[in-house]
Amino acid sequence: MRMKVLMLTIAAWASVSAQQEKVYSSQDGVRFRVETIVRNLEVPWSIVFDKQGNMYFTERSGKLSILRKGEKDPKILASIDGVVEQGEGGLMGLALHPEFEKNRWIYVSFTFRFKEALANTVVRYTLRNDVLEGRTTIIGYLPGSAVHNGCRIKFGPDGKLYVTAGDAADRKIAQDVASLGGKILRVNDDGSVPVDNPDRKSPIFALGVRNPQGIAWHPGMGTMFETEHGPSGFDGPGGGDEVNIIVAGGNYGWPVIHHKEVKEGMNAPLLEYTPAVAPGGATFYSGKAFPAWKNNFFFGGLRGTRIQRVVLDEKDPKMVKGEEALLNGEFGRIRDVTEGPDGEIYFSTSNTSRGRASNDDDRILRIVPPK
Repeated sequence: MRMKVLMLTIAAWASVSAQQEKVYSSQDGVRFRVETIVRNLEVPWSIVFDKQGNMYFTERSGKLSILRKGEKDPKILASIDGVVEQGEGGLMGLALHPEFEKNRWIYVSFTFRFKEALANTVVRYTLRNDVLEGRTTIIGYLPGSAVHNGCRIKFGPDGKLYVTAGDAADRKIAQDVASLGGKILRVNDDGSVPVDNPDRKSPIFALGVRNPQGIAWHPGMGTMFETEHGPSGFDGPGGGDEVNIIVAGGNYGWPVIHHKEVKEGMNAPLLEYTPAVAPGGATFYSGKAFPAWKNNFFFGGLRGTRIQRVVLDEKDPKMVKGEEALLNGEFGRIRDVTEGPDGEIYFSTSNTSRGRASNDDDRILRIVPPK
C-alpha cells in the first residue's frame, strides 16, 4: 500500500514538473511558462501582495495566509472567526489598505450566520507580528446565500474601498435601492459613505448586477471594469456572462435585461459570453515581464476553465480589439487572477469544490517568462 501511495506521489510530482517545463505561446507570440507556487489549498479565493512582495491569500474555508517573498511554504495567519462555508459562501474577498505598510489594515469579506439565514460582511483588522487585532466592521450586513455572494473587495485608484455584492439568488433586490444586494458599493476606509457617491447617504455606487466576481481599473485611464455571472437557468436562460465598464450611478440591468438585451437608461455590457464562462477575479497588466500585454485585461474562467485575455484600444479602453483564451482547460476552474509586484501573473484554481481536482489542487500558480 505504501509503495502504491509513493508511486502516485511520484507521478503527481512528475506531472507538475512537466507542466512547469512546458512553454505556451499566445496569439501575439508571447511565450510563457506556468509554475505552481502553493498546492493543496481549499478554494483559494483572493490573492493580494504588499509592497515588499509578500503574498496574502484567503481560502473559502476561513483561512487567511501569507507566503513571504523568497519562501516556499505559506503560514496561516488566522482562521477568521464567524466564517460559514456553505455552497459558494465562505471567506472570499481580501484587500490591503493603500497605506498598509504604515497602518497594517487588512480587509476581508465573508459569509456568516444571521438570524438562521446567511449574510455577508466586510471587516477590517490590524495585522501586527502576524496576529490579527482590533476587528472593525466596515459593512455589517450584505444579503447572502449559498450562491451569488459577490464579495470581491478592492481599493480603487481614488483610495476608496469598492465591494461587489451579489443578488443572493433573489434577483428582484438588484433594482431595489433599499437593498445593498446586486450592487457595487463604494465606501471610505472606515466604512462611511464618501460625499461624492451618487447618493451621499448611500454606499451604492452602481446597481443592477447579478453576481459580480471581479473588479479592476485600467492603469492609464482609471476606467473601472467588472466581471459578472449571467443567468443559470433557474433565473433566466444560461450564459449572458458579462464584462462591464462601471460608472458612478450606472444601472447594469439585472434582472430587467440580460445577455445582449438593451433598454434605455440601462448600461449594456462591453462583452457578453454565451455559453457561460463564469468569470472570476480580474486584473489589468502593467508589468515588465510581458511588455506586449501592457494594459491588457485578464480574468479567470470558472466554468470556462481558462484565463481570458482582452486586448483594448490604446486610446479608448471602451473599444475591444481582440480576445484570447489562455491555458484553456489546462488547470481547470480559475478563481482569481492578479499581477504580482514582480510583473508576473498569479492565478488560483477552484477545483476542489467543483470540477476535477488534481492530486495537488487547489493551487496558486503564476505565469512567468520562459527560461
